[in-house]
Amino acid sequence: MTDLQRLLFSMSDSGYACFQQKLIPTVNPKRIIGVRVPTLRKIAKSLDEDIANRVLTENGHYYLEENFVHAFLIEKCRSFSDCIDMCNAFLPFVDNWAVCDSLNPKIFVKEKTALENEIIKWLESKHEFTVRFGIKMLMTYYLGDDFNEKYAEMVINACNDDYYISMMTAWYFATALAKNYDVCVGYIKDRRLDTITHNRTIQKAVESYRISDERKRYLKNLRIKSVTSVD
Repeated sequence: MTDLQRLLFSMSDSGYACFQQKLIPTVNPKRIIGVRVPTLRKIAKSLDEDIANRVLTENGHYYLEENFVHAFLIEKCRSFSDCIDMCNAFLPFVDNWAVCDSLNPKIFVKEKTALENEIIKWLESKHEFTVRFGIKMLMTYYLGDDFNEKYAEMVINACNDDYYISMMTAWYFATALAKNYDVCVGYIKDRRLDTITHNRTIQKAVESYRISDERKRYLKNLRIKSVTSVD
């Protein structure tokens, strides 16, 4: 057992582990120790340099929490090129939505032009969670004042039948409806998404506190009735 694993097990919560097992079904329950995310962030900040470097140079960690710590260590990187290299080494081993969505390197906000080129590569990946990560980066950094219709088209082209990609696409467009409604409602009105993702988008939008009741009523009328479930 590694030093990091010993530390993680010393902070385990069996009740929380059971909760995580239900929430993250793509991960074998045996690989979930049960450590809360805020605690994992503190661990990543507190690791000595040798252990941190060891974590960063190993991929495919056995335990879910090790992958969380790895993601949080990547976030600390202050070099854009090094951070991209770390992401590209790590992403193929990400096997769940929770770790995927937790990775948000701070350096990216300063390098949006260069980041766009990397996102294009991620969206072309055959790996479900790499594509999901790319869409999440477009949602995080390229909505609002930075929105361009080409980004929405990139998301549409990347969307497929994979559950976690479809769900992130729906999240992207629901957020786009909150931040860039006048343009993005056209994608829903014109049914540019597949039926399941289309209805998932509307469901997420009507649950958002950032979209007015009037707009929610309009979006509800755009649901495709033939689909009875969007779960």
